[in-house]
Amino acid sequence: MSLTARALGIGRPPSGVLAVDRIACTGHGICAQVLPEKIVPDEWGYPVLTDSEPDAALAIEAIKLCPAAALRWVAPPVR
Repeated sequence: MSLTARALGIGRPPSGVLAVDRIACTGHGICAQVLPEKIVPDEWGYPVLTDSEPDAALAIEAIKLCPAAALRWVAPPVR
């Protein structure tokens, strides 16, 4: 990790994929504003994840900013 990333508090995300806890989510839409290429709001404002790979720094920021703590990294699915 670079010194700049460390100073800014930008760490590497854990290995895995971004996931939304649909029960905890309250539809604020902050995640969709931070990660518009990865998260698209549905007709009620709840997040729908796309297949695109998120920018790690933005994903970490979206996780931190989620008021319902509904975003997190999870282990990749076993195939």
